[in-house]
Amino acid sequence: MGTIDIIETRVRGFITDIQHPSQKKRINMNDLELQLRKLMDDYFEMDGYSLFFNTIQTLQAEGELIPIQNKQYNGKTPALALYYWVNIKAHTTKWNRLEMMKLSDQFDFSYYERHPEWQTKEEWNRIQNVYSFLQSSHEREWVSVEERSLELFGHEKFLLDGEQFSDSKGFLTRIGIGEEQLKMVNYGEPFVFWLKQGKAIHEIQRILIVENLSFFHTSIQLLEAGQLDYEPDVIIYGEGTKIERSFSFFFRMFPPNNYLFYYAGDLDAAGYGILIRMIEKYPDSCIQPALKIYRKMLECLEQKNDQKQGQTQNLKFRDAFFQWFTEEEQALLMQLWMENKRIPQEVLTIETWRRWM
Repeated sequence: MGTIDIIETRVRGFITDIQHPSQKKRINMNDLELQLRKLMDDYFEMDGYSLFFNTIQTLQAEGELIPIQNKQYNGKTPALALYYWVNIKAHTTKWNRLEMMKLSDQFDFSYYERHPEWQTKEEWNRIQNVYSFLQSSHEREWVSVEERSLELFGHEKFLLDGEQFSDSKGFLTRIGIGEEQLKMVNYGEPFVFWLKQGKAIHEIQRILIVENLSFFHTSIQLLEAGQLDYEPDVIIYGEGTKIERSFSFFFRMFPPNNYLFYYAGDLDAAGYGILIRMIEKYPDSCIQPALKIYRKMLECLEQKNDQKQGQTQNLKFRDAFFQWFTEEEQALLMQLWMENKRIPQEVLTIETWRRWM
């Protein structure tokens, strides 16, 4: 095999690995060339870049790669566009209809009839693995999503990381199978919590969830001094958005009961989103904003600061959060929003709390 054949073979291999059956993928030319250089010790001696350039031109002529014309280049001579679209994987596989009929007692293949681009060898192998599991699922134990994903698809993150495994997006929906049929559970992440001294587990009723670590420790001090609003039986450190993933762990840790959850976070776009998403995701749980605590924060308006960079300012979440407050309070919250300002939860300290005692 000639030198140019080696370069072209490796580049084609890289491109094939990231091609997707239904959507274009973006690739950075400098990243691609760097991978190539790592595999070839004599890359520079053979004038590898010239061969790499010719290969990219060939793939572009074949329609496998499409340059993204944004005036960004790879900084080499001759120049290539810095980014290219990797075109959709050409559909060459057609599943055997008889084999599909054999598995139709478990799967509805209508999606694949409408979208033949998904009739790939990799997808069929995944379906066969799931089918084999379902034949003996009644004998199997419940395990985590990660454990079942590793068993069936070769990687523990296949069903959880759509960025790394693009084919995993919608896979269970495509085959019409639910997580319960694969006997897997998406366990909530453990969280840090503080149980009120002398309180038995079965006596717990009121829970305060706080967004930030500083106020978590402040809340503990206030609770022990008998000065914390709502007199919660448990205080949970929400750890920002993590509470949205970890909240379900509460129900594995504590016995069934009619709990009342209060949430207190920063007065900003991210904080509004956390609370409203939790209310929407857990409609059977009584979750509401800790209004007494938020009102104390509003009294610290002079300590407002700039909204964090990169926060998504979702109007739906904002309006759903604001409706819990009085018209006067909503006017203050809207003023913060329009000024792109926020009030961090850290305005509430042991010292500032004294003004309300």
